[in-house]
Parts: sequence; C-alpha cells; structure tokens
Amino acid sequence: MKNKDKDMSEIINHLKTFGFVFQSSEIYGGLANTWDYGPLGILLINNIKKKWWKEFITLEENNVGFDSKILLNSKVWQASGHLSNFTDPLIENKINNKRYRADHIYEELTSQNSSLLTKEQLEKWIQENVKEYDGSKTNWTNIRQFNLMFQTAQGIVEDNKNIIYLRPETAQGIFINFNNVQRSMRLKLPFGIGQIGKSFRNEVTPGNFIFRTREFEQMELEYFTYPDQDEKSYKYYVEKSKNFILSLGIKKESIRLRIHEKEELAHYSKGTTDIEFEFPFGWGELMGIANRTDFDLKSHNKISNTELKYFDQEKNESIIPYVIEPSVGVDRLLLAIIVDSFIKEKLENNDERIVMRLNYEMCPYKACVLPLVKKQGEKAKSIFRNLIKKGLDVLYDETGSIGKRYRRQDAIGTYWCITYDYDSEKDDCVTIRHRDTMKQERIKINNIFDYIINKEEK
Repeated sequence: MKNKDKDMSEIINHLKTFGFVFQSSEIYGGLANTWDYGPLGILLINNIKKKWWKEFITLEENNVGFDSKILLNSKVWQASGHLSNFTDPLIENKINNKRYRADHIYEELTSQNSSLLTKEQLEKWIQENVKEYDGSKTNWTNIRQFNLMFQTAQGIVEDNKNIIYLRPETAQGIFINFNNVQRSMRLKLPFGIGQIGKSFRNEVTPGNFIFRTREFEQMELEYFTYPDQDEKSYKYYVEKSKNFILSLGIKKESIRLRIHEKEELAHYSKGTTDIEFEFPFGWGELMGIANRTDFDLKSHNKISNTELKYFDQEKNESIIPYVIEPSVGVDRLLLAIIVDSFIKEKLENNDERIVMRLNYEMCPYKACVLPLVKKQGEKAKSIFRNLIKKGLDVLYDETGSIGKRYRRQDAIGTYWCITYDYDSEKDDCVTIRHRDTMKQERIKINNIFDYIINKEEK
C-alpha cells in the first residue's frame, strides 16, 4: 500500500493505543495541536537523534556539538531578520470568523507555488475566486502579515524593554557563538557546529497531527566553509541528507528532492533543496538544505559590533565563512518513519495483522522475551535481565496468549520475539521469531545475544 492510500486517523489511533503519541493536556480537553510522546514514542525519537548525531557530528571529523538556550537577547532576532521577515500572510473570513494562511489556500486550490505572487496578487486572487471555503460562504479581509515568533517578558515588570522571544530556530544560537566554538576547539575551515533542540513558531494554521506544531524539536548543522567552496559543500550535504533519510529505513519511492525557485528562497538563502516525503495528506517538507551564504555572520557583525570572522593563517586574512545548513524536524521525521513502516498485512485464513516494519536501529525494542506460560516467567525473566545487561533494548511480556503477544509486538515494531517454552528446560534453547517473515528458529539460550547482533550486522 502506498503512503497516500493509508488512513491517517487509523495511524493516529494506533500510536495512542500503543503508547507512541498522546494528546497533550488531554484530561482538560487538550491544547490545540500539542502532543506528548509516550514510552515508545520517546524511545523511537531517541533512536532518531542518536542516528543523526552519529552521522552529522561523530562521523564528520571536523564537526562538533553544541547546545544554545531557548531564550536569547532580542537583538539576535533583529540581526537575523526574524523581527521583520519571519511572517505569514494571514487572511480572515468575516462570515465564520476564522483565520487562514492565504498562501496555503492558494496552493491547496491551485497546486501552484504562492511565492511567485505578490501580497496584492494573492489577496486579489482569493477575494475574487474563493467564494466558499472550509464549509462556509466567504467575505475576506485584506491580508495581514503575522509574526511567527512567540513573545514573552523577562523579569517581574512587563514593558517593551523586557520583551524577549522563544527561539524559532536553533541556528542563531550557533552563529552568535561562532568565535567561542572556533577558538576553544581550534577548528580550521571547513567545520560544522550541530545542535538538537526545541524551537517555537506561532503558526496560524498548525495541523496534520505532528507534522506542523507550534513547539517542535530540530536537528540542525551549520557547516562553515570558504566562500569559493560553498557549492561543493552544499551538494555534499544534499546527498548526505538524502542518504541519512534512507538509512532510517524510509523507502526511496517515498521521498523526492525539490529545488526552490529563485522567487521562493528565504531572505538569507542562495539556494535551498527540500527533501519531501509523501504523507497520507500529500507531499510535505521533511528536511531542508540551505546555502545561507555569509548573511547571518555579517548581520551579527553589524548589529553586535563584534567581528565574527575566521582568520586564515595561511592566507593571512580574515574571512567571513559561508554557511551550509542541513535542518530537519524530529517530529516530522518521526511521523515519516511511522507512516512508511505502518503496514496492514493479509495472512492465511483471511487473518490480518498490523506490523510496523521499522528499521532495526529505529525499533523502540529490539526484542521481547515471552514465557509460553506464566509459570515459566522466572526463567524467562533471567534471559530478559541478561540481555538488558548486555545493552540490548528488550521488553518482557507474559500477558495473553502467545499469538496475541506476537501480534502486540508486531504492532510496535519489535524485531525479534524470544519464547521460553516447555522444551527450554530440557534443551536450553528458545524459539526466536522474526517480525517481518514470522519465521521461527530454535537457538541456544547462551547464543541469543550473539545471534541477534550477527543477524543485524548482515
């Protein structure tokens, strides 16, 4: 089944039922488009972040990690252009008193890129062509620009001097610390600084489950390079980002590359490529790779009166590096992995199972230990405890029939099921079952860990 044919509401219900994602503040009626990650969701997220850190920081010999704070001096956002440019076109229907993103309405109804239109052209098109929308007659207001940053106040007295913002991206915290990181780590160009952290955007129309939320987590790398090497670095990270997505188990046919037209580029970008994923609700941006040029460092140089530059000893000159930024939202990546792996499979005798065919690295639990009957629980638990001590993510389950327990593990993506049965006491063996093929094999208890590790390596 293709992703576009999958039922999004069924997937959401599955994720709640099995402990992946819950509605935030649910007992109080919830908070619009805010979600909490359950025990299985957070394990999957941690696996995603671990993989990203390994690929973009650990395995890149000149890249380092960083952690900047959510609250920054407001002048940071003045320099970055967020105070003046980080806006969405908001339009209101006076009949139903609802507000909408004007660009989203246009793109939904025409399947064309709204960035090619001016604000006036977009406004005129909607007012002349959209007479009914969202189940209501329309009487549109003019478009207003809506700033996406969450505003708050620092200190006990609220006034204009104390206004600060929740960061809309992690990148600026890296840029303003360029000198600190480069000098302390004695880094030579080209080098990268990466960060995983929360960001906040006061979206007008969040939606599509965890695809677009007001609070989300980003994994971003700012790769600083010589201005004359920017295209080489840009192409390298486009290819690396695509391979990273595929390494998570996402199918090649589920993604596509989209190069931004000149008219739709962000104010800081020389070139941007999006890796898009086909969700049940359509194609959506999964990861973006942007050539930010020297815009950010130059802007902070000017506003802060501090030289954020790199001194090249060989050339005996100061350089403002160009920046290549591969950026991906953890929440979107989680949703893509889940959608791609969610399968309803027909079995013999018209039976059916739901299985999440997760990549082994992404599985919340690699294996589950199951006693055939509860009275065998203590010996089964000794296997369970031993595998945990060896560093394997393992679950233990003794509730229900063995068939139901197999189905339960299939539904959460557990790769192996290990059953301790009546014969185990005689032959010191267990039955190990593979999630995808459902094939079973008899192996020695002492060989379980090596069996699983060797199978994964192959």
